Amino acid sequence: MKKVFIVMLLVLAFVVPMFAQGAQEAKKAEIDKTAPVTIVFWTHEDAARQKLEDQWMKEFMEAHPNVKIEVARYNAEGLRQNMQTAYAAGNGPTVWNLPIENSREYIENGLVAPVDYSIVGFKNADDMRAQYADGMIDAVYKDGNFYGVPLELTNWCIFLDKEVFRLAGLDPEKDYPKTWEDMVAVSKKIVKRDGDIITRRGFDFRYSYSLTYFVPMVEQLGGSLSEKDGCVNEEAWVKALTFMKNWGPSGENLGNSTLTAPRKLFNKHNLDIAMANTGLYQESRIATENPTFFNSGDWMVVPYPVFKDAVKNVAGCYYGHYYHVNSEATDLQQYWGWELIKYFLLTPGHAELYLTNVGLIQPLKTLMNGDVYKSMPYSEVFSSDFARAHIVYCGKGSAAIQSAIDTAINNVMLQGVDPKQAYKDLQKTVLEILND
Repeated sequence: MKKVFIVMLLVLAFVVPMFAQGAQEAKKAEIDKTAPVTIVFWTHEDAARQKLEDQWMKEFMEAHPNVKIEVARYNAEGLRQNMQTAYAAGNGPTVWNLPIENSREYIENGLVAPVDYSIVGFKNADDMRAQYADGMIDAVYKDGNFYGVPLELTNWCIFLDKEVFRLAGLDPEKDYPKTWEDMVAVSKKIVKRDGDIITRRGFDFRYSYSLTYFVPMVEQLGGSLSEKDGCVNEEAWVKALTFMKNWGPSGENLGNSTLTAPRKLFNKHNLDIAMANTGLYQESRIATENPTFFNSGDWMVVPYPVFKDAVKNVAGCYYGHYYHVNSEATDLQQYWGWELIKYFLLTPGHAELYLTNVGLIQPLKTLMNGDVYKSMPYSEVFSSDFARAHIVYCGKGSAAIQSAIDTAINNVMLQGVDPKQAYKDLQKTVLEILND
């Protein structure tokens, strides 16, 4: 009897997915695909990407005159807030993207439709997985299905202005920081101040993205962020928070979260920032905003630093933006939503255009192993850092946990809170978030 039961389970394991796929096919067959339909499309601001996607939307609507696309673009925080409000009102967009640490909760809550493989061009989930670099789309995988198609997988390395280094008497090729201790020493040589006001920085952090840049620093020291246990290894977290305290106004006064983000200054080449922590996309922005600087050879990209006594060689986390389809949209909207995503992301040649025009990496094996990617300046640095990195934490409460870590960092840097106390407060908050 036990053997019969096991056989029945095995049969069901194969039959149920086949039945579901058959039902999905039948459902699509019933849709009048020529009926008028409006696709509401929300995404984050990016001038170079907008230019591409506006052109493709125009082409798409010309090819499918029954489809109307309504577009809204927001800055990162505006998009997160508007998504929450829209979904709460039962009026979420048809197609959208958010950073994976924000979008994962929508997947977990059933608000995202599984990928329709037959529309986007894959046989099934296994076939889709096989087309992408290892691990790069696992963040949108749940219960046998994928729930998004990657627009970009991004890691951050250190962009360096060679001229600022030389003005400080440094050789950029030899003196670029390999460790966080080097980063302090180099930044102390570069920094300029008017009293306590910093007028030139060596480097500074992207303070509102602590899951991406700070958690890896903790991991280098032997700590971790766990969905079960919160901020694991007090010693590692306190040491990393102490580093941030010493970086700020009450320490070496090398930077803080109230100053303009370095990546926004770097392209201008005004000699007020030497290094910025940002992604490959920065290259296309330099080329667009300051082609003279881009072509000057006066900038370079170097790997993400580690602590001298690191127990783990970890680079900054990579994060993902995926295009998703709203599970609450009508069947007709979902169908055309996947068709639009396919046209954007999986039309031959589009991945290369996203890369060369915008600097976005779609982790398709064909792209990452191809000549176009390898020809991008310093792509080998990004590839090497990808190899020693992992996806940003996108588990339970990711957005709230990031906010809590941001607060802890600001507390030690700007409010004079002791790092040990900041850790205790942080761990308490994180455990409350995880247990909610």
